[in-house]
Amino acid sequence: MMRFFLPAALAGLLLSLAATVFAADEDGYDLWLRYRPLERAAQTTLKAQTRNIVLPGAPTPTTDAALAELQRGLKGMLGQAPATAATTVDGSLLLATPSRLPSLTAADAALRADLAALGDEGYLLRQTRVHGHKVTLVAANSDIGLLYGAFAWLRGAAIGGTAAASSAPKLQLRLLNHWDNLDRSVERGYSGQSIWDWWGLPEIKDQRYTDYARANASLGINGTVLNNVNSKPEVLTASFIAKTAAVADILRPYGIKVYLSARFSTPLELHETSTADPLAPEVQQWWKNKADEIYKAIPDFGGFLVKANSEGQPGPQDYHRTHADGANMLAAAVAPHKGIVMWRAFVYAPKGAHLADDRAKQAYEEFKPLDGKFAANVLVQVKNGAIDFQPREPFHPLFGAMPKTPLMMEFQITKEYLGYSTDMAYLGTMYEETLESDTHTGKTVAQTLSGMAGVANIGSDRNWSGSHFDQANWYAYGRLAWNPQAKARDIAAEWAALTFSPDRRVAGPIVDMMMISREAVVNYMTPLGLHHMMGTSHHHGPAPWVDNLERPDWNPVYYHRADRNGIGFNRTASGSNALEQYAPEIARQYADPRTTPEQLLLWFHHLPWDYAMPSGRTLWAELLARYDKGVADTRQLHARWVALKPLIDARRYADVEQHLTRQINNAVLWRDACVAYFQSVSGLPLPPGVQPPAHPLEYYKALRYPYAPGRG
Repeated sequence: MMRFFLPAALAGLLLSLAATVFAADEDGYDLWLRYRPLERAAQTTLKAQTRNIVLPGAPTPTTDAALAELQRGLKGMLGQAPATAATTVDGSLLLATPSRLPSLTAADAALRADLAALGDEGYLLRQTRVHGHKVTLVAANSDIGLLYGAFAWLRGAAIGGTAAASSAPKLQLRLLNHWDNLDRSVERGYSGQSIWDWWGLPEIKDQRYTDYARANASLGINGTVLNNVNSKPEVLTASFIAKTAAVADILRPYGIKVYLSARFSTPLELHETSTADPLAPEVQQWWKNKADEIYKAIPDFGGFLVKANSEGQPGPQDYHRTHADGANMLAAAVAPHKGIVMWRAFVYAPKGAHLADDRAKQAYEEFKPLDGKFAANVLVQVKNGAIDFQPREPFHPLFGAMPKTPLMMEFQITKEYLGYSTDMAYLGTMYEETLESDTHTGKTVAQTLSGMAGVANIGSDRNWSGSHFDQANWYAYGRLAWNPQAKARDIAAEWAALTFSPDRRVAGPIVDMMMISREAVVNYMTPLGLHHMMGTSHHHGPAPWVDNLERPDWNPVYYHRADRNGIGFNRTASGSNALEQYAPEIARQYADPRTTPEQLLLWFHHLPWDYAMPSGRTLWAELLARYDKGVADTRQLHARWVALKPLIDARRYADVEQHLTRQINNAVLWRDACVAYFQSVSGLPLPPGVQPPAHPLEYYKALRYPYAPGRG
């Protein structure tokens, strides 16, 4: 028998290519924590840096989590995990804090200064010498900093970069908000049931809870609100407090505090007070007693998130009190325990008291006068835009307008209005667009923030988020909550390398797909600043014709205002004057359609169909061109993915390909339905070369989605 021998380098290359091309099927459960085998050269380098793992001092649940993650990661990347040891050798991976290893900084003033700048949660990574040995150092001021550093070091090792680095969070509060109900349904859900099995808790603790904690800790997320903002009073009863405590015990080692959404009228609805008036002594005492009860079971409980006087939820205005009255009453109850209250600024006018001119103005009008009147432990949580998680909105005018009040950003991770988990839309670009916006008050939006909350897209689906690419929005949110100045493309590159492959043939095209995906969705759903065009209640599918709902501001026609003469919402001084809520520099720029960014044009202006666009086209022709580009870019997403087939494991390839095929159909539906409607309103012919809708308008109006996700 003839035998053939290949040079070691060539053999290693072929093995690497084979591993890439014939990758084992994956179901997405591992998220970005896959820890797949490295190429041989990288393994050799990494083994030399991890001859053992050393953690001075007594272990804690948090350091146990860090050590377990390092061993899990190294076993996956190298084939075996290094042993833990008590002493360093050349090539040790050393985890240390100044209190665990006083000699670490005793004679190293530079290291001492570097650590001092990192606070309680920061970390640094470097190659250095300790006790005469060359080591890889993960250093921090606390055990949670060591855990964050361990994840950061593993992230670098997995994608080929373990260079010196240091990092500390720029925001103190980095939370997920779950819109999960107590029966495990999820409002607007599309990735399965809630991961919180309230029925089984506290005795039954799913392994997924720990893996959830690992994933969030890897991003630096340090808090989670377990239940829907449309809360039920029962969540604050003794049995649910015990269930919450069981979850808190699992998340605590990973630096994650639990919070609960509290229904403002809870004591009244539980028949334990005669009112829910926040100034009533019996109500104040009830909440103080309830806070004591919760903190006895959960000493590090984070506090409450509250949705009040919005969409039918009870609140202080029911008793002619202000939002500050309600928030401060709750804040007083949790203050002795160092808890906080996050009070949402997402408000609707009371039923029957519709705003006459502009729904977008209400939050500013209610909250701006209260600046400086909230207790120190209250944060006002503001959505990124003034309407409601639209595919694109200008930044909310409250950012920069409440300098005396701590503000939290509320971002969607959920894609409630962007095709749910079906359509690919990388939201990192949306987050970056908002955060870097200049408020013209001396700060960007990011610089006005004290915290960030993301409405979670996590469910019981095996891949956590309903589709593989929706994991990227969870990832991007977490990375930007840690560092709001980070760039969406850099985060996308990191996620693609960790989730699919660091191979440039894979990661590069995936990043390119991600970076065009959200704009594609904006174009086929809500181009040029259109907004709130979705169907009644379910928020799925186009319905720009809806005009019969109880409240004017629930109807799409309220927002696009298309008629024979033109289209768009006039928010200038001659219209609702919502522009007045922004800084004068912004108001002046956006008051003129010629200096308004095209992507926000119809948000701020009602313009004639023949308005001349910078492209040289009329507004009507430009609108149709944007719809067509959305469809074309969606087809391009599919084509780019198909080209990656030889480099992606078969299971994930097929799943994503099916989603992208469905997205093309969704894009065509949106384009055709909206074009048919706006043509019927404008009475204009389609420009030459523009394909007419596949069906008459009545066909699209007849479509129904009674069982869209989250609708039962």
